This record gives sequence, structure tokens and C-alpha cells, in this order.
Amino acid sequence: MTLEQEPSYIEKLLTGIPGFDHISNGGLPKGRTTLISGTAGSAKTVFAAQFLASGIVHSNEAGVFITFEESPADLRRNMRGFGWDIERWEKESKWVFVDASPQFNNDEAIVIGEYDLGALLARVEHAIKSVNAKRVSMDSLGAVLTRLTDTVTVRNELFRIVSALKRMGVTAVLTGERTQEYGEIARYGVEEFVADDVVILRNLLEEEKRRRTVEILKFRGTSHQKGSFPFTVIPRQGIVVIPLSAIELEQRSSNVRISSGSTELDRMCGGGFFRDSIVLVSGATGTGKTLMSTTFMASGALRNERSLLFAFEESRDQLFRNAIGWGIDFEQMEREGKLRVVCKYPEVASLEDQLISMKDEIDEFQPQRVAIDSLSALERVSTIKGFREFVIGITSFIKHQEVAGLYTSTTPTLLGGSSITEGHISTITDSIILLRYVELYGEMRRGLTVLKMRGSAHDKDIREFSIDGSGMHIGKPFRNISGILSGQFMQVFPSEIERISDLFREDDDKSVSG
Repeated sequence: MTLEQEPSYIEKLLTGIPGFDHISNGGLPKGRTTLISGTAGSAKTVFAAQFLASGIVHSNEAGVFITFEESPADLRRNMRGFGWDIERWEKESKWVFVDASPQFNNDEAIVIGEYDLGALLARVEHAIKSVNAKRVSMDSLGAVLTRLTDTVTVRNELFRIVSALKRMGVTAVLTGERTQEYGEIARYGVEEFVADDVVILRNLLEEEKRRRTVEILKFRGTSHQKGSFPFTVIPRQGIVVIPLSAIELEQRSSNVRISSGSTELDRMCGGGFFRDSIVLVSGATGTGKTLMSTTFMASGALRNERSLLFAFEESRDQLFRNAIGWGIDFEQMEREGKLRVVCKYPEVASLEDQLISMKDEIDEFQPQRVAIDSLSALERVSTIKGFREFVIGITSFIKHQEVAGLYTSTTPTLLGGSSITEGHISTITDSIILLRYVELYGEMRRGLTVLKMRGSAHDKDIREFSIDGSGMHIGKPFRNISGILSGQFMQVFPSEIERISDLFREDDDKSVSG
């Protein structure tokens, strides 16, 4: 395609990679070359293969894969786990390999500095024409550029590759290696200047935890989302980008109330939870958080609603045993199709994988209620930023489904204090219920308060509650003790309470007379 033939605007080609087409504002620039640069393990080869596979599956567009490192046989085998039957596509003339991988034997030596790309580009052009390919992936540039002697030669030959692919009228992905996550964009320091567009894949190690991100560094002449976005690689799917920029505050709000499972708590909340709200239940270990999620599930079953419980701390048998101890039969609820319980340790997968898996469970089961017990368990397997992105992602998804959600989190101290978890997610949730231990006359009691309830008046008291074989029972407010939320308890005598009340009455009288 000549310059005179190019359109006045930059067309984009959908990659078919979930989430990437959103952050790229419509896909890769059509008819141009994009450098996919990353360190080892950042999924460069998967991106290159998925770009072709998605074109075949979604757009019936044939593709050519040029391999300089792995043999076609290895690629066919490695990509089968993503559900891509490359061998069948080859037979259908939808996928063509150009094999430029090293062929080592004792009788042949590679001559460094005398490598000529002319023959290779002729093979590529023949392959493109043979299947009328629209997409090309070249993996990887580093393997061929190492055969060249100096930077000038590298730049000239790379420009030759890019120009040839552009002349052939294809949209091309070229993978390149980086030696570190931050610093030089690619190994030779010239690749990013020759390619039209640059995408960086990172495989970061933060706080002994791996986390993959994708960043579009440049798109010549067209727009894209700025910044890094988390992504994961999932069997049978491939790369899935999680674009937080896709989260929009457009979900509808309902005035319909649902029961928490406790009549007393419903009254404290002004009539129950809103149907499409997210409630955070925060407290120290043993204060009753799991009990609240259990009664929340049971309340849904009584109203013929489906409930989905994600448990990350207790096993299935333990949850079912505890529920029976409170008079709730989880097994019966499951048999009736009103409950699904998903139990797993947070360490078995990254938070990105957990998020995708949880979305799939919600899509499949279509619940009216979702509980996550607990967020604190998930927090320990991620960085602070990764955890917040996870909470934003799952919260937005649940709210867009108009589903009621209940999260639990564990405070780091037994008596009052603040939780790191609360500090990162309290503004995201609609309601917050705090559970606290209260030390009173040498005895540990429990207290409950509704700290926040968006869109509704609520009880401001800190009320005592007890737990027995039939569940939670909320009683009277604590009247003679202060400092419960901070854990700095101080007994207040009746005369002092009366004196403080008189002060507020005096202020009220002055405001009325003024």
C-alpha cells in the first residue's frame, strides 16, 4: 500500500484479545507493524499466536506465523492448551508457518554478519499470497537480529522488514525481547523507533508475587488508553486483559430492599440492604463475619433467590458444619439449586485469575446474592495496587449485574483499630458494618454498628450482640462505655452522659432562638 492509497484516518483491526481492544480503542492500527516487547515469561509468543487465532475464529482472516526460535511442531503443541487447533487451520489454508527456526547439525555453521533477509522475505510474501493472509506474526526479532553485527545493520534490516510487511498490506505483530522490566524498550534499543506501534508486556515481581501488565507505549497517529493494565493467561482462552478503564459508573440503583437475614440488623439499616448494594462486614477473628454471610445466603434461599458464596479461608465441609450449627442446611439449599459454594485457597491462582474465574461463576449461576468470605485472605496474595484493582473489578461487575454483594474482612487487632483492607475498599462499598469485641468488667462481649449506609438513614448506636445455636441476636446499645471503635475503652458515668446531653440541648436551643 503506497502513501497515496492510505486512508486519511487510521483504521484499526480488532485483535480479538479480550480487554485489549478496549484499551487500544479498537485494536491494532491496520496495515502497520506493532512491536510486542517483553521479558521472558511475559506472554509475547501467546500474544502473537492469539492475534492470528482470533482473526481466524472471529473474522475468518488467514494468518502467517514466522518463527525464528520454536519449531512449528513445538508451537502447535504448546498452543493446543489454549484451544487453538493450528494443525486443522493449516489444512484449511487459514494458518501458514514460515519456519526460520535454527536447524543445527554438525555439518552446518551459522555465519555471523552475513545473514541476508531477502530470501526470508520472499518466503513470507509467498506465504501471505498463498492464503490471502491479513495478519502476520513474527516471533521473535531478537533471534534474527543476533545474527547481525552492529546497530546500524540491525536498524537497516529491521526497517527492511517493516517496509516489506507494510508493502504486502498486512497488519503485523513483531515480538522483541527486553532484558529488564523497566529501562530499554527492546534489546537493541532501535526496535521501538522503527516499528509503527509499541506494546510492552511486563511480568513484574512485586513483594515476592508475580503480576503481568500490558502497556501501549505508542500508536502513531491514533489514540489509545494510557497506563498499565493487568492481564492474565488462562487455559482454553489465552490472554485476558482486565481494563479498569472499562468500569463506568453507569449501573442503575434500586430502592428495593432485601433482608440481611436478621430482623434487628434490617431495622438498624433502615429496612434492610438495597438490592444492588455492596456491604462490607469488618471485624476481628471470631466476631461473627462468616455467620453474617451464612445468614445472608439463607435469607436469599427463603425467598427463592440463588446465592453464590466464595470462601477463601474455610473448607466446604467446615462451612456446611458451621451452618448446621446455626440451624441452616446448606446441603438442602444446594439440592434445591438455591446455593452454590466455591471454596479455594487464594494462593492457587493470581488475583487476575481469581477475578476471571469468579466472573465466570457469576455468569453461569446467575445469582441474586453474592458473598465473598474473606477479602483479607485474597489481600495477602497480592500487592496493594493489585488488590484494589481486584476489588474495583469484582465490585463493578456485581453491581452491573444488579446483584447484592456482601464482603467480609478481618481487622488486624482484636479490640478496635483500623484495618488496612478497610482503608483500601471502604470507599468502594455502599455500606459498612463493623463488628467489635468490647471488654467490659473483665468479660469479652461483642458490639455491632452500621458505620455507613449510602442512600438511607440508619441506626447510629453501637449495639451489643450475642451468638448462639440459632444465630445472631442484636440487643441494646452500649450506653456507659466509649472508645469501642478505637479499642480505647473508657467507662462513662450516668452523670457525665447527662451533662454531655445538656450541652447538645443548649446548642440546639441557641440555634432555634437565633
